This record gives sequence, structure tokens and C-alpha cells, in this order.
Amino acid sequence: MSKKDYYIVEKNADKIINLKHTNFLDPSILKKVKSKLKGYNYKIYYPYKESDKVIIYTKEIPRIKLLEIISYDKLTHRKIMGSLFNLHINTEMIGDIIIYNDHYYVIILENIYDLIIKEFNMIGRSTIKLKEVPLNILDNYQRKYEITEIIVSSLRIDTIISRFIGINRETLKKKFMDGGVILNYEVCNKTNYNVKENDAFSIKKYGKYKFMGIIKNTKKDNYIIKLYKFIDN
Repeated sequence: MSKKDYYIVEKNADKIINLKHTNFLDPSILKKVKSKLKGYNYKIYYPYKESDKVIIYTKEIPRIKLLEIISYDKLTHRKIMGSLFNLHINTEMIGDIIIYNDHYYVIILENIYDLIIKEFNMIGRSTIKLKEVPLNILDNYQRKYEITEIIVSSLRIDTIISRFIGINRETLKKKFMDGGVILNYEVCNKTNYNVKENDAFSIKKYGKYKFMGIIKNTKKDNYIIKLYKFIDN
């Protein structure tokens, strides 16, 4: 665990021990915080059914807000995230970014609402406006995926990525070295990691994927595997 992650885990575990609520936690940090809270009573708040980022709380449900991002230009998840990060706001205060029926949304903790409204007015070169909307807009939201089946010689993550996106080993090795491969919300530098069912990984400039498992073995001892590619709705 990196020093940064260690600090985040300790800080959020202390919040629960002191009967408060955490900030938004991604699945990797959530797992580590939960391991620190054995013996403590708490609940997990999911802002919507398929939330990646969740909040642990003890008493009252945390106060969050759902903001619609209004733009005349087409936006992407990556552009929205990048512009939010450029505001130098603690990213734990920001939940999921959702693209749903050609609308753009971001979930935030209530205590940064005023700052976001004041400072978040551009995404790249696009001028935006923000409007608070009810969270129940997301009640019927479901992620969309492209389902792909490919044949690979092994379950190593570098083998799967190379086969799937069609780049050579040297280019891929550089991506790993530069932190361009994220596995289950952590930078992956182990090219020989064997993926497991439901592992999620993202590749810079190529998108986010989920390994759904082996469909069957071929006569040549290769694997036919199923992958989901996350797509913007």
C-alpha cells in the first residue's frame, strides 16, 4: 500500500471509529478500510445501484448532491474527471461521474457544493452550467457494455491487453511503466498478473474493461474469454 493510500485508509477508518462518515471510497480503498473496522458497526451507502464510489457511515445517511452538467458540446467521462481534478479539490469529495441518456452528472458531498458551483464552469474549452437535480433520476440507470470474446494464450494481463487492443509488447510495457494500466482502482505494474473473474482494468486512452471469465478452452490449450468494455450511455 502506498503512503498516500495508507493515509486515506487510516483517516477514513478513524471517521467511523469516531461515529462520523467517510468520504467517497473506491472499491480498492473500501476493502482496506473495512479490514480496519472489524468489530465496529457501520453501514455502506450506495448513491445508486451500481455505484463505484460509496460512503461508510454509522448513523445518518451522508448528505450528497447530484449535479447535472449542461453543455452544448459532447463530453466524455475522462474530460469531466480531468477538469474536476484541475480544481484541486480533494477527490474523495467527488463520487461517480455518470453519462446517462445524453446527460452528464456528477455526485458530490454537500460540503463542497458552493465551491463546485463557483469554480466548475469549464470542461476543456467548453463552457458548462451546473444544475442540482434529484438523485432518483438515477433509479433506472444501468451501465452499458460492449461484450467481446477473444482467444488468448494465457490469463496474464499483458497478454489480454495486447491481444485485445492490438499493441505490441514494447508499447504495452511502457504503458505499465508509466502507470497507464489501472487494475481494480490501483496502478498495475505487474505485467504477469493473472486476471480473475470480475477484475476491472483500464488502459489509458483505450477505456475501461471487466474480465468476466473463461468461456472454454480450445483444442490448442488457449482460452476463449469474455470481456466487458464500459461505454458512455
